Amino acid sequence: MVVSPMGYTAILALITDKTEEEKKLEDIPVVCNYPDVFPEELPGLPPPRQVEFRIDLAPGAPPIARAPYRLAPSEMQELFNQLQELLDKDFFRPSF
Repeated sequence: MVVSPMGYTAILALITDKTEEEKKLEDIPVVCNYPDVFPEELPGLPPPRQVEFRIDLAPGAPPIARAPYRLAPSEMQELFNQLQELLDKDFFRPSF
């Protein structure tokens, strides 16, 4: 419990779900598909983080938008293909 200088009381709590099993290296398709790239003995995966990182915007504030670089149609198609491939592999997820 925290009391602010203005006299407000706040309680901060972090609730996590511990039922998820830790992934093993054998469960990661990239490691299995490219064994010559990875050494035999890996130190392991990084430990799971207690808090998932995210950026919260102020309520009602629009995200900062800039015009993207102009690309030739062939470059735009290649960018789309690469982003779709990474999205399919769950390297990132849509933010909407």
